[in-house]
Amino acid sequence: MRIALAGAGAFGIKHLDGLKNIDGVTVTSIVSRRLEQAQEVAEKYGAPHATTELDEALARDDVDAVILCTPTQLHAQQSIAAMRAGKHVQVEIPLADSWADALEVQRVQEETGLVAMVGHTRRFNPSHQWVHRRIVDGELAIQQMDVQTYFFRRTNMNALGQPRSWTDHLLWHHAAHTVDLFQYQTGERVTIANAVQGPLHPDLGIAMDMSIQLRTENGKICTLSLSFNNDGPLGTFFRYICDNGTYIARYDDLVNGKEEPIDVTAVDVSTNGIELQDREFIAAIREDREPNSSVAQVLDCYRVLGELEAQLAPQT
Repeated sequence: MRIALAGAGAFGIKHLDGLKNIDGVTVTSIVSRRLEQAQEVAEKYGAPHATTELDEALARDDVDAVILCTPTQLHAQQSIAAMRAGKHVQVEIPLADSWADALEVQRVQEETGLVAMVGHTRRFNPSHQWVHRRIVDGELAIQQMDVQTYFFRRTNMNALGQPRSWTDHLLWHHAAHTVDLFQYQTGERVTIANAVQGPLHPDLGIAMDMSIQLRTENGKICTLSLSFNNDGPLGTFFRYICDNGTYIARYDDLVNGKEEPIDVTAVDVSTNGIELQDREFIAAIREDREPNSSVAQVLDCYRVLGELEAQLAPQT
């Protein structure tokens, strides 16, 4: 399996580190906005080709599939371009920053029949997998999810503290993780969704604080608080309040409601959610099947985000 990776920033590196643990996978092309960055990363990970142009990588015969870790605003059009070029694609979350664009990506996937997967990593973190398996086995039922997504990002910097060329978004990026996970874990469709947001940042033009409420068709609820203003522990923390216990997931780690650790090391072949996500992408291509977190499976998340965006528009 020969992979081109576009977007050699903080998250692209996480994928490259995951891919090197998967047998039979070779990274053959690195695409980055800056050629020197692409060349440096290509040399480090043994890729023979580096470029600033995605189309150049898509035209190569030694590329079977593409992983897109590029700016949010490019995800939909680049996913479509990859499939039009005959390449399987995994695009980092979010699939798109509009409901219409998400639908168009799904249309092209159906037309081409290629594997198209979205990086909804929470489906793959061992902590969330542990909860999911117990739900599927009938041992747990979610009553409520309480989620906090907190960062300190008052300037346009990435996870490595480097300047970004694009602007992140609480709704279309960070809320997408929770909206999809809530529907995935409950197995139910969100039918009520409400949102409010704080003032827009004077320079970035985005809301720095947001609150979202969700309710499924059978009455399960989710409360999500998001902030780029939080000067404290950073990241996303999920509290599952269930009929048979409470569990708190912090990325790949899990504790119960009393903060007692739960061993998730045996849940999967790795404890790294990004690596597990990449393993699913490669396996789906090899086995010619739909992957977990396919465009089709996560599409309804973007319907909800589109509805929330319409609610937030009058608040700007």
